[in-house]
Amino acid sequence: MRVRTTAAVAAVSSLALLTGCGAADMTKQASPFANAQGAKTVTLSVQSWVGAQANVAVAQYLLEHELGYRVDTVQVDEVPAWDALSQGRVDALLEDWGHPEQEKRYVDDKKTIARGGGLGVTGHIGWYVPTYLAEKHPDITDWKNLNKYADLFRTPESGDKGQLMDGSPSYVTNDKALVKNLKLDYQVVFAGSEAAQITQIRQFAKEKKPFLTYWYSPQWLFEKVPMTEVKLPPYKEGCDADPEKVACAYPHTPLQKYLNADFAKKGGKAAAFLKRFKWTTEDQNEVSLMIAEQKMSPEDAAKKWVDSHKSTWKKWLS
Repeated sequence: MRVRTTAAVAAVSSLALLTGCGAADMTKQASPFANAQGAKTVTLSVQSWVGAQANVAVAQYLLEHELGYRVDTVQVDEVPAWDALSQGRVDALLEDWGHPEQEKRYVDDKKTIARGGGLGVTGHIGWYVPTYLAEKHPDITDWKNLNKYADLFRTPESGDKGQLMDGSPSYVTNDKALVKNLKLDYQVVFAGSEAAQITQIRQFAKEKKPFLTYWYSPQWLFEKVPMTEVKLPPYKEGCDADPEKVACAYPHTPLQKYLNADFAKKGGKAAAFLKRFKWTTEDQNEVSLMIAEQKMSPEDAAKKWVDSHKSTWKKWLS
């Protein structure tokens, strides 16, 4: 998960994570196929949230089964992924939630990374409460009223303050600054990972308990646990420029793809395919749900989606 303007497994087939934004830093890892003489190989960066896993699963399946490539996937945190991409340790990043500093450094100045076009999905981070709580207390969905309800959200981890639950500390988040600058009586508590955050949300929902959480869309969990967004001060261009002074909502961010610059020029059919790879939020959620909720392997989920959406992906090949 992920945004300063927003704001993210050796192999994707072995992922047990449920889905948002963060993982171990593996920028030192390169594809085991990288030096295989004559091999047609592609290395894809995969973030730990399931939407990103869905992108990579489908791209990998088509690269392997339609274009004859060998594909390796490497999990890297959001910012280190840019370093890995610049160094050529990975060839492509299929879902970036907005990192303007890295974009300026690597795309505009060093020119070691090339823009790969839009993914077709718009991402948004926000604060959410369960809809059953919003229906009971309609004014709780305005940030100005959150202090009034702080006691509802207290947990052992948040002490005498209300808990604002975040996922992984590696996700790009403005939440600590927002709590401070909006003078909210809350403590940001990190679940540790998206999977742990989902487990906690589902447990709260099962018991119909109050919770306030950092969350994002697209995300399959909304289908299982209906949540309502809390209105923060409106986002305006530049309101999040200074991380310490942020006092506005997160933007809606068209998610972008990026390719290693050399790969973009010399990657042949694979590079052309990844540039054309573009699908909808509904497509991504369909695959995400199969992986996270139905416990299908990413490869099986990708195959099922590919088998039923030929008209969509055929355009990516030509």
